[in-house]
Amino acid sequence: MQVPSAVLNLHGQGELVLQWSDARQVLAHARLRGACPCSQCRAARLRGGISLVADDVRVIRIEPQGYGLQLVFSDGHDRGIYPWDYLRALGSV
Repeated sequence: MQVPSAVLNLHGQGELVLQWSDARQVLAHARLRGACPCSQCRAARLRGGISLVADDVRVIRIEPQGYGLQLVFSDGHDRGIYPWDYLRALGSV
């Protein structure tokens, strides 16, 4: 399991930056919210539900969990824990 050396929340720009050993990855907060891995969000996606995420949703808090990050969003959602491998796979690095 690869772990980033740095995690930076660019709240004003709506981006989360992960510095991996071989690359810098930038993920939009709205993209992260739309890809929430919690059981409730995954079940909705499996049922074909389309989660509409506001462009202005922001990550307001980051809680390290050892194997990934728990992200708390401005819309109140705080149930998803994003494993490092999942984060890496979410966007191009």
